[in-house]
Amino acid sequence: MASYHEEEVRLLGKWASPFSNRVDLALKLKGVPYKYSEEDLANKSADLLKYNPVHKKVPVLVHNGNPLPESLIIVEYIDETWKNNPLLPQDPYERALARFWSKTLDDKILPAIWNACWSDENGREKAVEEALEALKILQETLKDKKFFGGESIGLVDIAANFIGYWVAILQEIAGLELLTIEKFPKLYNWSQDFINHPVIKEGLPPRDELFAFFKASAKK
Repeated sequence: MASYHEEEVRLLGKWASPFSNRVDLALKLKGVPYKYSEEDLANKSADLLKYNPVHKKVPVLVHNGNPLPESLIIVEYIDETWKNNPLLPQDPYERALARFWSKTLDDKILPAIWNACWSDENGREKAVEEALEALKILQETLKDKKFFGGESIGLVDIAANFIGYWVAILQEIAGLELLTIEKFPKLYNWSQDFINHPVIKEGLPPRDELFAFFKASAKK
């Protein structure tokens, strides 16, 4: 494997996107130097269209000229390419579970919370109910562990970055109480441990800017 300084690692992303942020966090946890390119999704760059012609979305990782889309696939690729600070367990069953919960976050949990925060009054009650059920499932998965990865941050923690950081901002804008210490104490404590981890803290977008970004989106 080539040493870091011989490799070209580039991330095409969007600063406010939790999906782009997953890749940011994985690279930072691994200590991999990389070049970041901010994308304007209303005016997509030639590079984005070239490197992700199928979905034309961020994030895209370009490693030595080879492009790879989809945040969870990229994070696994990073884990397999740079072996230090492993993000996936060694045990095959535990690895499979981590992949299952990461996919469940994207397929079920994140959409439920997103819908609750952005739904209109007619559909809000049902959307909030589904969001709370999704958070309950996630808390039960955490059990008594500090992180989903155990004592260190792993794939599921990175996949849950939206829960750990974005949810507090979105629920404040929407006037909701979804993830609170009263409703979900273990999950809330996880979110605090997650965002205060030194590497994660450095890798998250500024809260005030993120708040302003989504507040402006809510008014449209």
